[in-house]
Amino acid sequence: MKMVDGGSMKLDEIILGDCLTVMEKMEDCCIDLTVTSPPYDNLREYLGHSEFDFQGIAKQLYRITKIGGVVVWIVADATINGSETGTSFRQALYFMEVGFNLHDTMIYIAKGTGAKGSIFSYWQGFEYMFVFSKGKPKTINLIKDVKNATVGLCSRGGRHRKDGSVEKNHKTLEFGIRTNVWAYNVGFMDQSDSTGHPAPFPEKLAAEHIISWSNPGDLILDPFAGSGTTCKMAKLHNRHFIGIEINPEYVDICNKRLSQEVFDFG
Repeated sequence: MKMVDGGSMKLDEIILGDCLTVMEKMEDCCIDLTVTSPPYDNLREYLGHSEFDFQGIAKQLYRITKIGGVVVWIVADATINGSETGTSFRQALYFMEVGFNLHDTMIYIAKGTGAKGSIFSYWQGFEYMFVFSKGKPKTINLIKDVKNATVGLCSRGGRHRKDGSVEKNHKTLEFGIRTNVWAYNVGFMDQSDSTGHPAPFPEKLAAEHIISWSNPGDLILDPFAGSGTTCKMAKLHNRHFIGIEINPEYVDICNKRLSQEVFDFG
């Protein structure tokens, strides 16, 4: 079994415990990428564990993240008395206060969740995926899966230069970089959403962030492991992982999924 540098913590395991306590025992600058979705705004009970020390966790994530490492923080806001709480924005600003760069503000469109939010506003159909980096990201593997209308040398106007002029005769590849708005089936529409956990996120969402911000052999962390989606996708894509989960029942779910020989995106 491989260990985190220094031999203080095993890799490729789900740790039962409070994530802040566990992270405090981890060495500085040991994590390449964190992909997680915390229990925000008390929207669900999570078997009695919905409260956590956000500021303490943000500070520890900065300490244990490698220079150039990334944290993907997936959150949304509850609606109280007809208005959103703004918790997502406050958390993003605090991450920047402790030293992270806000590398990208991404949107996760959850298809198939039904009506959410207030009857006095448009139904909420997305969550934020804040991508924070400790300095400039050391790994950027942008996914290119948007089919371009034209391929090859294009004589039409392309990108605008800094001086305002338009790039001419640029080369267009068959596929271009996608936008930072990602949509996934969830709930009954997602076949991987059958773990018994109240709020799993799509396996493909975790996989595509892991592909984007890490390389094979890197160490991936999920301090709110839940049903183990991030850890499962890290294993599938040849990354090491550490998952931390406070609920024993969810740890059992994680270990069951990680022991499966066949991985399925759903």
